[in-house]
Amino acid sequence: MEYHNGFIYESTGRRGTSSIRKTELKTGKVLQKVDVDDRYFGEGMTIFNNKIYFLTWESKMGFIYNLETFEKEGQFSYGNSRQGWGMTHNGTELIKSDGSSKLWFLDPETKEEKRSINIYTDKNGIKDLNELEYINGKIYANYWKEPLIAIINPDNGVVEGIANLAGLQEQIIKEEKITDGDAVLNGIAYDQENNRIFVTGKLWGKLYEIKLVKK
Repeated sequence: MEYHNGFIYESTGRRGTSSIRKTELKTGKVLQKVDVDDRYFGEGMTIFNNKIYFLTWESKMGFIYNLETFEKEGQFSYGNSRQGWGMTHNGTELIKSDGSSKLWFLDPETKEEKRSINIYTDKNGIKDLNELEYINGKIYANYWKEPLIAIINPDNGVVEGIANLAGLQEQIIKEEKITDGDAVLNGIAYDQENNRIFVTGKLWGKLYEIKLVKK
C-alpha cells in the first residue's frame, strides 16, 4: 500500500485475484485497476519515478507498470532474495523484503540486488518481515502474522522501535467478524506532506490513520 498525490495505491494477493488498484482515500472507491495473470500471487508494491514496481510471491518475478495508464512496461527477476513480500524505496534505491530477516536494496535502473542488511533487536534477529514503508529516514516493516511494526535503521538494520497495534487488530476482527487467519495487519502508507500514517490489514474493510506515541 502507498499514498501518492492524494490517492491510495494497493496491491492485492492470492492467485486468481491479484491486482493493482488506485482508490479514493475518503471513500475507498476503486478508480483504476489492473488484474495480474492468474499464475501469480501478488505481493508488495511501491511507486518510484512515475512507475509502479510490483512483486510476486514465489515466482521470483517482479513487474513494472506505468503509473498513469497501469500498462505493464517491463519485468525483472530476483537475485539472491528468496521470495517477494514487501517493497518501498528511499528515493535512490528500491527496498525489498523476502519473508526472512533481511532487507534487500535494488538499483532501480538494473533491478539488481546491490546489497542486503540483517534486521535485529537487542535480543535477536527478526524474521518474516513483510510490508514496508520508508518514513522520515527509517524503514517501517510489518511482522508477518504479528500486530507489530518494526521501525528500522536502514544503515545498520537495528530495530529502533516497535509499534504495537494489537488493540486495533482485535477491534477490526471483532467488528467485522473476521475468522480468516490471514486477516493480519499488513499495510502501511505515509502522507509526507501532512505527516499522516495509514495502516490496514489483509481482508480488512477499513483504512486507519494512526499516530504513534512513544512510551
